[in-house]
Amino acid sequence: MSNDAVNTAAATPRTDAARVPADAGDAGYSKDLKPRHVNMIAIGGAIGTGLFLGAGGRLHDAGPALALAYLVCGVFAFFVVKALGELVLYRPSSGSFVSYAREFLGEKGAYVAGWMYFLNWSTTGIADITAIALYTHYWSLFTDIPQWVLALVALAVVLAVNLISVKIFGEMEFWFSIIKVATLVGFMLIGIFLLATQHKVGGQTPGMSVITDNGGVFPHGMMPVVLVMQGVIFAYAALELVGVAAGETAEPEKVVPRAVNSIMWRVGLFYVGSVVLLALLLPGSVYSADQSPFVTVLSKIGIPAAGDVMNLVVLTAAMSSLNSGLYSTGRILRSMAMAGSAPKFTARMNRSQVPYGGILLTCAVCVLGVGLNYLVPAQAFEIVLNIASLGIISTWVIIMICHLVFVRRAKEGLVDRPSFRLPGSPVTEITTIVFLLACLGMMWNDPEVGRKTLWLVPLIAAMLVAGWFGIRRRVSATADQELSQLTK
Repeated sequence: MSNDAVNTAAATPRTDAARVPADAGDAGYSKDLKPRHVNMIAIGGAIGTGLFLGAGGRLHDAGPALALAYLVCGVFAFFVVKALGELVLYRPSSGSFVSYAREFLGEKGAYVAGWMYFLNWSTTGIADITAIALYTHYWSLFTDIPQWVLALVALAVVLAVNLISVKIFGEMEFWFSIIKVATLVGFMLIGIFLLATQHKVGGQTPGMSVITDNGGVFPHGMMPVVLVMQGVIFAYAALELVGVAAGETAEPEKVVPRAVNSIMWRVGLFYVGSVVLLALLLPGSVYSADQSPFVTVLSKIGIPAAGDVMNLVVLTAAMSSLNSGLYSTGRILRSMAMAGSAPKFTARMNRSQVPYGGILLTCAVCVLGVGLNYLVPAQAFEIVLNIASLGIISTWVIIMICHLVFVRRAKEGLVDRPSFRLPGSPVTEITTIVFLLACLGMMWNDPEVGRKTLWLVPLIAAMLVAGWFGIRRRVSATADQELSQLTK
């Protein structure tokens, strides 16, 4: 709806507000996602390459204090998902935060939210297919195949899965998550056994002495811990998928609270617990960005084929991320297209009730990533990863702003808050927004990559403004058409 329409809706009595129909972009979806699918999507969103691969370089830079960084970022990530979960229970929508931005911030808010999320996942998709190609090159069987060919094959496979049906997507994510969780549990059991038995790891006895004898919790001071925050935030990206998936499950009021509430202990167990174990087993200086920290530990104790197993798991995590990105952007773009702020073809659905138009648009950007793999295979991953971080931080900030407006409307008696709530409003939302913006600002301290990424902010802002002036008449016409239908 237009801003005028939103203001009119805000001024209506509570009884009328309750009858406001769901987002037009929600029509036509199946409800084939089962509770186990949504629960495992929540787990899969919390576990990815940021832990399996990225933790190695971050442990090297920040030392054991990385666990503190994961904990702090995890708490704020939980606040974001809790706020989104409350909005979902108020009104489930496959358009998720874009639909809520439309209701509480107007069409401009929905426009910014949707395209920044698209920026996040389309560039993350490029990073994912790049990672898949790199991980596949680990095995000699694929060494001679060009990186861009492997990237294209990976994209084609995941695209096919997404276009078949949402149930197939759910099953694929379910099993991807099972593999990731089983791997982490297996490693943690091995790590606990090594600690309990004092079995030497790489010639050193594991325990607190590994930390105290190598510079303590902050071996390089506080600044490296601060600098890794932005990367840690990106490791939690995809937690918001729970909100998108809720639009295609039969009982969101039962599934979503359970999935959201379990995220906190998963963060504590899998992220913080794993990093603490890694720090107790080997000094941070032993880990590197070039190798999974789990492979580093397992290779030090002589477990055969540790590299092969972990490489397969990291490959699975990248495939899972790509799968989720195509799924979520397809739904988000359809919600936007129905309001006139995305190309019309992204609203199209196939016979399996899959919004294939939006999925294909995301794939088109990922194909550009295949070209990037062809031109600069060494730099492709780092380039797109930093651009994606701009998208995810802006998305989370918009979710919290939407929740602030939602709570204010509830106090005015215009909407009803569900019993499942984000605690501490408005302090929680404001604190989270400040923290996320601070993480963005921290990128300036990284002159090599982070500072160059921040220079893109004015360019992205200019593109968003130009795009809005290009589509505002269509958005206004669509909103007027919706209002005329409601008043008939």
